Amino acid sequence: MLTLSDGDFNRLYTYIQQHYGINLSHKKQLITSRLTNMLQQKGFHSFTEYIDEIISGKDPEMVSVMLNKLTTNYTYFMREKEHFDFLQKQILPELANKHSRDRSIAIWSAGCSSGEEPYNISMYLKEFFSALPGSWDTRILATDISQRVLDSAMDPRYSLESLKELPPSWQERYFVPMGDKTYTVSDALRKNVIFRSFNLMDPIHFRKKFDLIFCRNVMIYFDKTTQQDILRRFVPLLKPDGLLFAGHSENFSNLVREFSLRGQTVYALSKEKA
Repeated sequence: MLTLSDGDFNRLYTYIQQHYGINLSHKKQLITSRLTNMLQQKGFHSFTEYIDEIISGKDPEMVSVMLNKLTTNYTYFMREKEHFDFLQKQILPELANKHSRDRSIAIWSAGCSSGEEPYNISMYLKEFFSALPGSWDTRILATDISQRVLDSAMDPRYSLESLKELPPSWQERYFVPMGDKTYTVSDALRKNVIFRSFNLMDPIHFRKKFDLIFCRNVMIYFDKTTQQDILRRFVPLLKPDGLLFAGHSENFSNLVREFSLRGQTVYALSKEKA
């Protein structure tokens, strides 16, 4: 088994934190366990050799694969269901009333991973707005730092295990069996999500403001300073009364004064700060 020395560990986590804001300074065991097999399969003889290659920046895809291995958690549809209940019962009726004239909702799924979150949100949007008169634009912007996971999200294959929390009628309506015990999404869902590669540490230049930003279980990898910086950069991206959905294990109440808690790890932007 390859050994990760303290020196190489320091080099790697410092590089990752400086370039991507991800704090792995206490994750030596995680780095070792998640990367060792890959290094051996790729023909690297040591972590030193691999980290030299990473830091050189010659192969962006190698960096993307590494970040995906180090930060991806198991995900599934209907994760943190309380958020979707809140969306369905309170937020969507408010947005329908607010946008009754322009019939356009702007939502960003930041750190969308393999697509479960934006597709799940889309199901709720389809269910709610299809019952209203007129045609609504409910397309979601979904971003992730890893092009590899974005590729899988754009042409997804989900296991039945991943779908099990969805209502059976939704499984039938929004998914297509592929014959190998996996399911892909319907064309209606696929067309409702726009996937883009994006690093949250980069400057954010989007053309329009969002009604909702979902950034769930992403900030757990950042230190407090980086979290504050990203949250402050979310502020001008939200419309008045815009909402930020965070993961249930994430608490931003004391980080940025522009946000106030409205629901379970759901933060509202005050009108005067928008």
